[in-house]
Amino acid sequence: MAKRAKTRTEGKAYEVKNWNEYNESLVRRGDVTLWLEEDVLIGWEHENLETKVGQPYTYSDTAIRCLLSLREVFGLTYRQTEGFGRSLVKLMGAEVKIPDYTSLQKRAAKIEISLSVKPTKGPRDIVVDSTGLKVYGEGEWKARKHGVSKRRTWRKLHVGIDPETGEIIAELLTENDQHDGDQVDGILAQVEEPIVNFYGDGAYDQPKVYDRLEWEATEPIIPPRKNAMLWQHGNSSQPRLPRDEALREIRRTGRRSWKVQAGYHTRILVETTMYRLKAIFGGKLTSRKLCNQRTEARLRCQILNQFTQLGMPLVQWN
Repeated sequence: MAKRAKTRTEGKAYEVKNWNEYNESLVRRGDVTLWLEEDVLIGWEHENLETKVGQPYTYSDTAIRCLLSLREVFGLTYRQTEGFGRSLVKLMGAEVKIPDYTSLQKRAAKIEISLSVKPTKGPRDIVVDSTGLKVYGEGEWKARKHGVSKRRTWRKLHVGIDPETGEIIAELLTENDQHDGDQVDGILAQVEEPIVNFYGDGAYDQPKVYDRLEWEATEPIIPPRKNAMLWQHGNSSQPRLPRDEALREIRRTGRRSWKVQAGYHTRILVETTMYRLKAIFGGKLTSRKLCNQRTEARLRCQILNQFTQLGMPLVQWN
Protein backbone atom coordinates (compact mmCIF):
# COMPACT_ATOMS: atom_id res chain seq x y z
CA MET A 1 0.00 0.00 0.00
CA ALA A 2 1.33 3.43 -0.95
CA LYS A 3 2.26 5.69 1.92
CA ARG A 4 0.12 8.82 2.14
CA ALA A 5 2.00 12.10 1.83
CA LYS A 6 1.77 14.54 4.71
CA THR A 7 0.03 17.85 4.25
CA ARG A 8 1.72 21.19 4.96
CA THR A 9 0.41 21.48 8.54
CA GLU A 10 0.10 17.82 9.53
CA GLY A 11 2.07 17.02 12.67
CA LYS A 12 2.75 20.70 13.37
CA ALA A 13 1.59 22.94 16.18
CA TYR A 14 0.65 26.58 15.84
CA GLU A 15 1.04 29.52 18.18
CA VAL A 16 -1.02 32.72 18.29
CA LYS A 17 1.53 35.54 18.21
CA ASN A 18 -0.81 38.43 19.13
CA TRP A 19 -2.80 36.83 21.93
CA ASN A 20 -3.19 39.99 24.04
CA GLU A 21 -4.61 42.04 21.17
CA TYR A 22 -6.78 39.18 19.92
CA ASN A 23 -8.11 38.49 23.42
CA GLU A 24 -9.06 42.15 23.80
CA SER A 25 -10.85 42.09 20.43
CA LEU A 26 -12.93 39.08 21.60
CA VAL A 27 -13.92 41.01 24.73
CA ARG A 28 -14.87 44.09 22.73
CA ARG A 29 -17.30 42.07 20.63
CA GLY A 30 -19.69 42.17 23.59
CA ASP A 31 -19.49 45.96 23.99
CA VAL A 32 -22.91 47.38 23.06
CA THR A 33 -21.44 50.86 22.68
CA LEU A 34 -20.10 49.50 19.40
CA TRP A 35 -23.62 49.95 18.01
CA LEU A 36 -24.85 53.15 19.75
CA GLU A 37 -22.15 55.67 19.06
CA GLU A 38 -22.81 59.41 19.19
CA ASP A 39 -23.15 59.85 15.42
CA VAL A 40 -25.88 57.18 15.41
CA LEU A 41 -27.95 59.12 17.95
CA ILE A 42 -27.45 62.40 16.08
CA GLY A 43 -28.82 60.89 12.86
CA TRP A 44 -31.64 58.95 14.53
CA GLU A 45 -34.52 60.79 12.81
CA HIS A 46 -35.09 60.53 9.07
CA GLU A 47 -34.44 63.68 7.01
CA ASN A 48 -36.97 62.69 4.29
CA LEU A 49 -35.08 64.54 1.57
CA GLU A 50 -36.77 62.42 -1.12
CA THR A 51 -40.52 62.22 -1.70
CA LYS A 52 -42.26 58.88 -1.26
CA VAL A 53 -45.73 57.43 -1.52
CA GLY A 54 -47.47 57.31 1.85
CA GLN A 55 -46.43 58.61 5.23
CA PRO A 56 -42.85 59.95 5.51
CA TYR A 57 -40.32 57.91 7.46
CA THR A 58 -39.82 58.81 11.11
CA TYR A 59 -36.57 56.94 11.74
CA SER A 60 -33.41 57.04 9.66
CA ASP A 61 -31.83 54.02 8.00
CA THR A 62 -29.01 54.35 10.53
CA ALA A 63 -31.48 53.91 13.42
CA ILE A 64 -33.10 50.88 11.78
CA ARG A 65 -29.73 49.28 11.00
CA CYS A 66 -28.61 49.88 14.58
CA LEU A 67 -31.62 48.10 16.08
CA LEU A 68 -31.53 45.28 13.54
CA SER A 69 -27.84 44.76 14.35
CA LEU A 70 -28.67 44.50 18.04
CA ARG A 71 -31.38 42.00 17.12
CA GLU A 72 -28.83 39.77 15.35
CA VAL A 73 -26.10 40.09 18.00
CA PHE A 74 -28.41 39.17 20.89
CA GLY A 75 -30.72 36.79 19.00
CA LEU A 76 -33.91 38.76 19.66
CA THR A 77 -37.34 38.78 18.05
CA TYR A 78 -38.71 42.03 16.64
CA ARG A 79 -40.81 42.65 19.77
CA GLN A 80 -37.85 41.96 22.03
CA THR A 81 -35.74 44.32 19.93
CA GLU A 82 -38.22 47.12 20.54
CA GLY A 83 -38.10 46.48 24.28
CA PHE A 84 -34.33 46.16 24.32
CA GLY A 85 -33.97 49.45 22.45
CA ARG A 86 -36.27 51.23 24.90
CA SER A 87 -34.31 50.02 27.92
CA LEU A 88 -30.96 50.82 26.30
CA VAL A 89 -31.73 54.45 25.42
CA LYS A 90 -33.25 54.88 28.89
CA LEU A 91 -30.03 53.69 30.53
CA MET A 92 -28.02 55.96 28.25
CA GLY A 93 -30.25 58.94 28.93
CA ALA A 94 -30.70 59.47 25.19
CA GLU A 95 -33.69 61.53 24.07
CA VAL A 96 -34.69 59.32 21.12
CA LYS A 97 -37.75 57.18 20.42
CA ILE A 98 -37.64 53.53 19.44
CA PRO A 99 -39.65 52.32 16.43
CA ASP A 100 -42.30 49.68 17.08
CA TYR A 101 -41.67 46.10 16.02
CA THR A 102 -43.95 46.26 12.96
CA SER A 103 -42.01 49.25 11.61
CA LEU A 104 -38.75 47.37 12.15
CA GLN A 105 -40.06 44.38 10.24
CA LYS A 106 -41.32 46.46 7.30
CA ARG A 107 -38.17 48.56 7.04
CA ALA A 108 -35.97 45.44 7.28
CA ALA A 109 -37.50 44.15 4.04
CA LYS A 110 -36.27 47.19 2.05
CA ILE A 111 -33.19 48.57 3.80
CA GLU A 112 -29.78 48.42 2.14
CA ILE A 113 -26.89 46.96 4.14
CA SER A 114 -23.23 47.66 3.37
CA LEU A 115 -20.69 44.96 4.21
CA SER A 116 -18.29 47.58 5.62
CA VAL A 117 -15.16 46.24 3.94
CA LYS A 118 -11.83 47.97 4.42
CA PRO A 119 -10.82 49.74 1.18
CA THR A 120 -7.81 48.51 -0.74
CA LYS A 121 -5.76 50.19 -3.45
CA GLY A 122 -4.83 47.09 -5.41
CA PRO A 123 -6.67 44.04 -6.75
CA ARG A 124 -8.11 41.27 -4.58
CA ASP A 125 -8.43 37.52 -4.54
CA ILE A 126 -11.81 35.99 -3.73
CA VAL A 127 -12.75 32.64 -2.16
CA VAL A 128 -16.38 31.56 -2.64
CA ASP A 129 -18.62 28.89 -1.19
CA SER A 130 -22.15 28.37 0.12
CA THR A 131 -23.79 26.99 3.23
CA GLY A 132 -27.32 26.22 4.37
CA LEU A 133 -29.36 28.24 6.87
CA LYS A 134 -32.53 26.63 8.19
CA VAL A 135 -35.84 28.49 8.13
CA TYR A 136 -38.05 25.96 9.88
CA GLY A 137 -38.26 22.22 10.35
CA GLU A 138 -36.83 19.48 12.51
CA GLY A 139 -33.39 19.65 14.06
CA GLU A 140 -30.38 17.61 13.01
CA TRP A 141 -30.97 14.84 15.56
CA LYS A 142 -34.54 14.17 14.43
CA ALA A 143 -33.57 14.31 10.74
CA ARG A 144 -30.80 11.74 11.23
CA LYS A 145 -32.91 9.38 13.34
CA HIS A 146 -36.24 9.53 11.51
CA GLY A 147 -35.40 11.06 8.13
CA VAL A 148 -36.12 14.41 6.59
CA SER A 149 -39.75 15.50 6.29
CA LYS A 150 -41.30 17.86 3.77
CA ARG A 151 -41.65 20.60 6.38
CA ARG A 152 -37.94 21.32 6.44
CA THR A 153 -36.93 24.46 4.55
CA TRP A 154 -33.49 25.93 4.01
CA ARG A 155 -31.89 28.92 2.35
CA LYS A 156 -28.45 28.96 0.74
CA LEU A 157 -26.00 31.64 1.80
CA HIS A 158 -23.34 32.31 -0.85
CA VAL A 159 -20.33 34.30 0.35
CA GLY A 160 -17.06 35.49 -1.10
CA ILE A 161 -14.19 36.43 1.20
CA ASP A 162 -10.88 38.19 0.76
CA PRO A 163 -8.25 35.63 1.90
CA GLU A 164 -5.85 38.44 2.78
CA THR A 165 -8.13 40.17 5.31
CA GLY A 166 -10.68 37.46 6.12
CA GLU A 167 -13.54 39.88 5.39
CA ILE A 168 -16.71 38.95 3.54
CA ILE A 169 -16.66 41.11 0.41
CA ALA A 170 -19.74 39.64 -1.32
CA GLU A 171 -22.89 37.87 -0.15
CA LEU A 172 -26.11 36.47 -1.62
CA LEU A 173 -28.99 34.60 -0.02
CA THR A 174 -31.07 32.38 -2.30
CA GLU A 175 -33.59 29.60 -2.06
CA ASN A 176 -32.13 26.13 -1.59
CA ASP A 177 -32.72 25.02 -5.20
CA GLN A 178 -30.31 27.59 -6.65
CA HIS A 179 -26.98 26.25 -7.92
CA ASP A 180 -23.71 27.76 -6.71
CA GLY A 181 -22.47 28.39 -10.23
CA ASP A 182 -25.52 30.54 -11.05
CA GLN A 183 -24.56 33.04 -8.32
CA VAL A 184 -21.09 33.91 -9.62
CA ASP A 185 -22.31 36.94 -11.57
CA GLY A 186 -24.03 38.36 -8.51
CA ILE A 187 -21.01 37.69 -6.30
CA LEU A 188 -18.48 39.30 -8.64
CA ALA A 189 -20.74 42.30 -9.28
CA GLN A 190 -20.40 43.28 -5.60
CA VAL A 191 -16.59 43.57 -5.77
CA GLU A 192 -15.37 46.91 -7.13
CA GLU A 193 -11.67 46.07 -7.31
CA PRO A 194 -10.15 43.81 -9.99
CA ILE A 195 -10.03 40.15 -8.95
CA VAL A 196 -6.81 38.23 -9.59
CA ASN A 197 -7.68 34.71 -8.42
CA PHE A 198 -11.06 33.03 -7.95
CA TYR A 199 -11.04 30.03 -5.55
CA GLY A 200 -14.02 27.67 -5.62
CA ASP A 201 -14.83 23.99 -5.25
CA GLY A 202 -16.04 21.58 -7.94
CA ALA A 203 -19.55 23.06 -7.92
CA TYR A 204 -18.15 26.00 -9.91
CA ASP A 205 -16.68 23.75 -12.62
CA GLN A 206 -19.09 25.03 -15.28
CA PRO A 207 -18.52 26.67 -18.68
CA LYS A 208 -20.51 29.79 -17.76
CA VAL A 209 -18.34 30.32 -14.67
CA TYR A 210 -15.12 30.11 -16.69
CA ASP A 211 -16.58 32.42 -19.34
CA ARG A 212 -17.39 35.05 -16.72
CA LEU A 213 -13.95 34.74 -15.12
CA GLU A 214 -12.29 35.07 -18.52
CA TRP A 215 -14.31 38.23 -19.15
CA GLU A 216 -13.15 39.55 -15.76
CA ALA A 217 -9.52 38.56 -16.56
CA THR A 218 -9.56 36.44 -13.39
CA GLU A 219 -7.56 33.25 -12.89
CA PRO A 220 -9.83 30.30 -11.90
CA ILE A 221 -8.53 28.03 -9.13
CA ILE A 222 -11.28 25.41 -9.45
CA PRO A 223 -10.68 21.64 -9.36
CA PRO A 224 -12.32 19.81 -12.30
CA ARG A 225 -14.70 17.11 -11.18
CA LYS A 226 -13.37 13.59 -10.78
CA ASN A 227 -15.15 12.36 -13.92
CA ALA A 228 -14.23 15.49 -15.90
CA MET A 229 -13.37 15.35 -19.57
CA LEU A 230 -11.44 17.85 -21.67
CA TRP A 231 -13.62 20.54 -23.22
CA GLN A 232 -11.23 21.32 -26.05
CA HIS A 233 -8.98 19.01 -28.06
CA GLY A 234 -5.25 19.49 -27.60
CA ASN A 235 -4.74 20.05 -31.35
CA SER A 236 -7.23 22.91 -31.45
CA SER A 237 -5.99 26.25 -32.78
CA GLN A 238 -7.93 28.07 -30.07
CA PRO A 239 -6.16 29.33 -26.90
CA ARG A 240 -5.74 26.69 -24.21
CA LEU A 241 -8.50 26.61 -21.59
CA PRO A 242 -7.31 27.07 -17.96
CA ARG A 243 -9.71 24.36 -16.87
CA ASP A 244 -8.29 21.86 -19.37
CA GLU A 245 -4.76 22.75 -18.35
CA ALA A 246 -5.66 22.08 -14.72
CA LEU A 247 -7.16 18.71 -15.71
CA ARG A 248 -4.02 17.75 -17.65
CA GLU A 249 -1.85 18.68 -14.66
CA ILE A 250 -4.04 16.58 -12.37
CA ARG A 251 -3.67 13.60 -14.70
CA ARG A 252 0.13 14.03 -14.72
CA THR A 253 0.85 14.70 -11.05
CA GLY A 254 -2.33 13.82 -9.16
CA ARG A 255 -5.12 15.89 -7.62
CA ARG A 256 -3.35 16.41 -4.29
CA SER A 257 -0.22 17.73 -5.95
CA TRP A 258 -2.24 20.08 -8.17
CA LYS A 259 -4.08 21.51 -5.17
CA VAL A 260 -0.81 22.30 -3.40
CA GLN A 261 0.78 23.77 -6.52
CA ALA A 262 -2.27 25.90 -7.39
CA GLY A 263 -2.79 27.08 -3.81
CA TYR A 264 -6.28 25.59 -3.76
CA HIS A 265 -6.13 25.04 0.01
CA THR A 266 -6.68 28.78 0.41
CA ARG A 267 -10.35 27.82 0.03
CA ILE A 268 -10.34 26.48 3.60
CA LEU A 269 -10.55 30.10 4.77
CA VAL A 270 -14.14 30.38 3.55
CA GLU A 271 -15.01 27.24 5.53
CA THR A 272 -13.63 28.99 8.61
CA THR A 273 -15.81 32.02 7.85
CA MET A 274 -18.90 29.80 7.61
CA TYR A 275 -18.04 28.26 10.96
CA ARG A 276 -17.62 31.68 12.58
CA LEU A 277 -20.97 32.85 11.22
CA LYS A 278 -22.82 29.84 12.59
CA ALA A 279 -20.93 29.80 15.88
CA ILE A 280 -21.90 33.44 16.56
CA PHE A 281 -25.39 33.65 15.07
CA GLY A 282 -26.49 30.03 14.80
CA GLY A 283 -27.53 28.10 11.73
CA LYS A 284 -31.14 29.29 11.57
CA LEU A 285 -32.90 32.34 10.14
CA THR A 286 -35.67 33.79 12.29
CA SER A 287 -37.53 35.79 9.62
CA ARG A 288 -40.23 34.13 7.53
CA LYS A 289 -40.16 36.27 4.36
CA LEU A 290 -37.26 35.95 1.92
CA CYS A 291 -36.75 39.74 1.71
CA ASN A 292 -36.33 39.93 5.50
CA GLN A 293 -34.12 36.85 5.49
CA ARG A 294 -31.79 38.50 3.00
CA THR A 295 -31.44 41.53 5.26
CA GLU A 296 -30.89 39.22 8.24
CA ALA A 297 -28.13 37.26 6.48
CA ARG A 298 -26.40 40.37 5.14
CA LEU A 299 -26.43 41.99 8.59
CA ARG A 300 -24.74 38.92 10.02
CA CYS A 301 -22.00 39.18 7.39
CA GLN A 302 -21.61 42.90 8.09
CA ILE A 303 -21.34 42.34 11.84
CA LEU A 304 -18.83 39.53 11.32
CA ASN A 305 -16.73 41.93 9.24
CA GLN A 306 -16.76 44.41 12.11
CA PHE A 307 -15.66 41.66 14.48
CA THR A 308 -12.87 40.75 12.04
CA GLN A 309 -11.72 44.37 11.89
CA LEU A 310 -11.51 44.48 15.70
CA GLY A 311 -8.76 41.88 15.56
CA MET A 312 -7.87 38.43 14.28
CA PRO A 313 -5.22 35.97 15.49
CA LEU A 314 -1.80 35.98 13.86
CA VAL A 315 -0.76 32.32 13.69
CA GLN A 316 2.75 30.93 13.36
CA TRP A 317 3.25 27.25 12.63
CA ASN A 318 6.05 25.53 14.57
